[in-house]
Amino acid sequence: MRELFVAPKAQLNCSPFPLFFSSGSRLRQEDFPPRIVEHPSDVIVSKGEPTTLNCKAEGRPTPTIEWYKDGERVETDKDDPRSHRMLLPSGSLFFLRIVHGRRSKPDEGSYVCVARNYLGEAVSRNASLEVACE
Repeated sequence: MRELFVAPKAQLNCSPFPLFFSSGSRLRQEDFPPRIVEHPSDVIVSKGEPTTLNCKAEGRPTPTIEWYKDGERVETDKDDPRSHRMLLPSGSLFFLRIVHGRRSKPDEGSYVCVARNYLGEAVSRNASLEVACE
């Protein structure tokens, strides 16, 4: 019969991802590809009102988040005071105000968020943003 030895102050880590020992005998989790943990939801909002499309992703290294509307990349520029869309640190897309006109409906459409790191990408479910009739 073999004996089992557990070192003092040992930490157990329950994870679906493989672990390995680095030089210094510290337990380290390997990098893993992104996965979406919070998908955006459909929203109906009034013209000129703010709204948020939520998206959260996990991965190691931390994934970058990009948003696409009807297949086209959504531009967000926090340094441009004229921009009405902002990418939040969590990965969510915040609209300062919904823009909607008779001829132009730049915010209405189908959105997805894409999380990427060097191991791959994850795509959220589609979420529609509709502007309520006034």
